[in-house]
Amino acid sequence: MESPRKLRANLEAQAAAMREDYLCHGDARKLLRGRCAAVDSLLVTLWHDLELPEELTLVAVGGYGRGELFPASDIDVLILLPDVPDPGLKSALERLVHHFWDVGLEVGHSVRTIDECLEEAESDITVQTSLLEARLLCGSELLYCRFLGRMELNFNPLAFFQAKVLEQQERYQRFNDTPYSLEPNCKESPGGLRDIQVIFWVTHAAGYGNSRSDLVRHGLLTADEARDFETCETFLNHVRIRLHFAAGRREDRLLFDYQKALAEQFSYADQEGRRASEQLMQKYFRTARAVTLLNTILLQNVGAALS
Repeated sequence: MESPRKLRANLEAQAAAMREDYLCHGDARKLLRGRCAAVDSLLVTLWHDLELPEELTLVAVGGYGRGELFPASDIDVLILLPDVPDPGLKSALERLVHHFWDVGLEVGHSVRTIDECLEEAESDITVQTSLLEARLLCGSELLYCRFLGRMELNFNPLAFFQAKVLEQQERYQRFNDTPYSLEPNCKESPGGLRDIQVIFWVTHAAGYGNSRSDLVRHGLLTADEARDFETCETFLNHVRIRLHFAAGRREDRLLFDYQKALAEQFSYADQEGRRASEQLMQKYFRTARAVTLLNTILLQNVGAALS
């Protein structure tokens, strides 16, 4: 078993290499997938090193379950148990979580049986959404398949859709129902990345898939609309990635302090009567408006299909 210090150093070296590659080539998808793969490998290594019981399962959930990890994103995992743990197992799981932190991973973890997952999902739409994006990392495939089967049996697509629409309305209210904030949150504000995630959550729940090609195949998007959608998502991904790099931590707000530097990174330059930062923000607002419109139309169509 390698020392936590060495594993941490390896992870930091991988992160530095991925950052340099991104800054050189500008491939946002490669960065998000690459960081996810690096964390997958490390978590699986730690899991096997501790020789945990074979009947347990380690599951990626939330954004990590989607296979997307921004430079400073949280890493959310579910440790799935067949039964309520005894004191010995609890102690082993505590050691596992300590190892996560020792190697430099900011892991948000939950430890639950399948019944406990169902109970939490029924009472909390955030938990239900996170579990909807579950992805097996290692451990018992049998337990994982039982978990997926029970989740599917207890899932109500219409109720999920209604809860997500209400949740989005409440989120919009927190941001004054506008994508045109002077310092928008590129994840949570109207027209941000969360609006895109909502689209895929509700279309997946309704049986229309969770990719742009799925939406085209089901007639919810035209090919041209899907390309525009991809352009918007890619731009927002770049904004969030560069914000995390600029802040050196998780920061999703396009604060005035970052706008000039980010504008230069997007190759904007001051022109007569138009600062570089203004050009960047105009691009952001056009993108947010397009995402908001797409979100509205698709949610209306999915709602009509489910009703």
